[in-house]
Amino acid sequence: MKHYSAFAVAREALRYHTGWERAWRSPEPKKRYDVIIIGAGGHGLATAYYLGKNYGIQNVAVIEKGWLGGGNTGRNTTIIRSNYLQDPSAAMYEKARSLYEDLSQELNYNIMFSPRGVMMLAQTQHEIRGYQRTAHANALQGVQTEWIGPERVKELVPIINIDGPRYPVLGALWQERGGTARHDAVAWGYARACSAMGMDIIQKCEVTGVRSENGRVIGVDTTKGAIDCDKLGIVVAGHSGQLADMAGFRLPLESVALQALVSEPIKPCMDVVVMANTVHGYMSQSDKGEMVIGGGTDGFNNYTQRGSFHHIEETVRALVETFPMISRLKMLRQWGGIVDMTGDRSPILSKTPLGGCFINCGWGTGGFKAIPGSGWGMAQLMATGHSPLTEAFTLDRFREGRFIDESVAAGVAH
Repeated sequence: MKHYSAFAVAREALRYHTGWERAWRSPEPKKRYDVIIIGAGGHGLATAYYLGKNYGIQNVAVIEKGWLGGGNTGRNTTIIRSNYLQDPSAAMYEKARSLYEDLSQELNYNIMFSPRGVMMLAQTQHEIRGYQRTAHANALQGVQTEWIGPERVKELVPIINIDGPRYPVLGALWQERGGTARHDAVAWGYARACSAMGMDIIQKCEVTGVRSENGRVIGVDTTKGAIDCDKLGIVVAGHSGQLADMAGFRLPLESVALQALVSEPIKPCMDVVVMANTVHGYMSQSDKGEMVIGGGTDGFNNYTQRGSFHHIEETVRALVETFPMISRLKMLRQWGGIVDMTGDRSPILSKTPLGGCFINCGWGTGGFKAIPGSGWGMAQLMATGHSPLTEAFTLDRFREGRFIDESVAAGVAH
């Protein structure tokens, strides 16, 4: 009797139930496309989808050097929230959160969106002031959040210890309509919709060069040959600097690893997402019962996609103080992703010095939650040359000093 791996079974089931042949088999590239998107992660696929859906641009290729959704889209901890301080950030993330709510219906693919609520703990006086300020800003921005006290925190999360020895829980910023979604399914759903529009999703196809003429992009060189295009979108997260170098410009960001882990599955004990930025730990419980745990970024630049022992100790030690019941759980698996971070902890969605070339990068630790909004704004920028969602996130802001400081809202990216 022939045995199949779990991956092979999932792949065949996906192909059987969706008829997703074009995306999975990675067709050979055509000689020319109207648009090429480099990067078949959530942001790249969402950009391609909204180019087709909103602007009728369907002669599109999404090129991926690995496999579909194999980068940060498949390596994050699935948190969705929009409780950011600055107006441009709140607009982007709230657009994404609102699109997530109906994304399963729109794509006809269950992304398992779960609006279970996201709580950001305040464990110092400084955090109390910061989160209360954010709650007031969110009220002005039309983002539904509220400041809650420790008694309400305990009511929502009975397993929490609000009287921790180092950092007691003093309250929290609570977004009831935040939550989680199945990260792989977001990539698969967008990919199937793109494929149905006639777009090509070309996997195992690494870009080796960007070709230009008279200051404008004309195509890319790949391991499967040269491809011409009118417009190029670079959406490759941690490898953005390398692609930008091929295109002839530099980016103000650095790449580091962000690690996560899951415990063995247990019975349901926590139905919200809890983030504790003071100790750099956050946790939720998956539908399978695993405790999904994440922490801070590595303290040095690297391109590692695996875990390390010191992060297990740092992250779990911090969370055990706040959730004593997890101290006896066993770790099931651990992994890492490569995140690209700017100095102000806000992304870059912008035209570039190379005509016809656009860049979407710098999402740091918060990229998954932004996927639909990022794709929506990036598609509008590429199709029309301007987008209200992206106008504050241009490369020019670093030269002009117009920083969008989100170091508090992106706490794990310190």
